Amino acid sequence: MTKSGLNAIFIANRERLLRFLAAHGAGDAAEDLLQELWLKIEAAPPGPVGNPLSYLYRTANNLVIDRHRATTQAVKRDRAWSESVSGEAGQSDAPLSERQIIAQQQLEQVQQALDSLGQRASRIFRRHRIDGIAQKDIAAELGISLSTVESDLRLAYRTMIDLRRRFDEV
Repeated sequence: MTKSGLNAIFIANRERLLRFLAAHGAGDAAEDLLQELWLKIEAAPPGPVGNPLSYLYRTANNLVIDRHRATTQAVKRDRAWSESVSGEAGQSDAPLSERQIIAQQQLEQVQQALDSLGQRASRIFRRHRIDGIAQKDIAAELGISLSTVESDLRLAYRTMIDLRRRFDEV
């Protein structure tokens, strides 16, 4: 079966593959993994596939396994980092109220830094990073070019990086 045939098998069995992913541990990430499966078959070199449905299920299962391994490694890494910093997993040395005050002060500094960029750059940064709006959609929304959006985002990112460095120095 050719690549276009494999795509057709995927489309015809999309719901079955989704149920398979959900049943085999993907849970809420089943849709994401299904999208990843589609991207994998799109990126695969053209050529015949002997049993396309079996190939799709095997690839889907491998994606679930990879996701599980990545999640397990992330948890181990986070726990090791937390233990190395504070001595006990999940606990900080700083009192809770002190951390809250510091976080509030840092948030105020971030808002001031964004506001200092000007209304447009600040709005573009918030729309893209906080609201998750695509750059081209922001450009259309504001009636400006995509390169202007990109330029304002570079400025905002540079400002946030500088601010983060100041936070880390303290």
